[in-house]
Amino acid sequence: MKITVLGAGAWGTALAIAAAANGDGNEVRLWARNPAQAADMKQRRENLRYLPESPFPPRLQVLEAGLDELPALLAADDLVVIATPMAALRDMLTLLRASPAPVVWLCKGFERAAAAGIGLLGHEICAEVAPGLQAGVLSGPSFAKEVAAGRPTALVAASDSPELRERLVQAFHGNSLRVYANDDLVGVEVGGAVKNVMAIATGLCDGLDLGLNARAALITRGLAEIARLGLALGAKAETFMGLSGLGDLVLTATGDLSRNRQVGLLLAKGLTLQQAVDSLGHVAEGVYSAHTVAQRARALGIELPITEAVVALLDGRLQPAEAVAALMGRDPVAEIH
Repeated sequence: MKITVLGAGAWGTALAIAAAANGDGNEVRLWARNPAQAADMKQRRENLRYLPESPFPPRLQVLEAGLDELPALLAADDLVVIATPMAALRDMLTLLRASPAPVVWLCKGFERAAAAGIGLLGHEICAEVAPGLQAGVLSGPSFAKEVAAGRPTALVAASDSPELRERLVQAFHGNSLRVYANDDLVGVEVGGAVKNVMAIATGLCDGLDLGLNARAALITRGLAEIARLGLALGAKAETFMGLSGLGDLVLTATGDLSRNRQVGLLLAKGLTLQQAVDSLGHVAEGVYSAHTVAQRARALGIELPITEAVVALLDGRLQPAEAVAALMGRDPVAEIH
């Protein structure tokens, strides 16, 4: 299978390595927007900037090309994977809107809303700018470093197209990377987006040393918020008990490789939001998604108290201890509501 990954951050690079190492004989190309980075990866046979000490397999090649050259170069591919941050997804889908090859994206989150608009999930962006594409998302609990090292990982391939779901399984399913198909594109994307917000809250909780009981409560109530928003947007309830719901939430909220968790930990130490983000060197999607999650919940008339507390924390309206107090001091309600 001929696969091109567009975006040479840590996750795009890791997935390209995994696909090229798959025993099914994939031919994989990795494209970086920055020509200097592409040239360096081609020479070194690794991504020193974002994923050092992860050598490229022989079947992984670096694609050196300008952005406007991509549609023609990708026309004969079996699969195109967009591995950019969410902020770049609209432009990439617009560029590829006439692609004969199926297109999937890896980014998790909501698009940042324009002044008078509302932030969208990936499949909603695709419906606006590239409705004719055979499209989907690859999601689930996964740290790039572990995937590149061949450690066991399970992902979810979500699409309205049965053919594309099967193609994703064929492309990436292997000895260490297991891929499961799901037709609930809405649920998979909501789980992947909102868990980033919950990871900030859990990092804050752990940074303040509130204990494992508090962490468990926060993760559990966070899952309830994810499901509440997802169901309101048309998702299936069972999706949130799977890899892209509970699985991704647990990993991102508790694993120290999680950038969103690190934001919470750093805020608990007294760093400003800007200092926390600058120290990461990578995008933490939850910082941008939190406001859109809250905005969409309000528009749907549903209550997401953890999300609202995170938004107030990020906006500087609450200090870390105050954000936790706002959560723990809520009036009691029935657990299932």
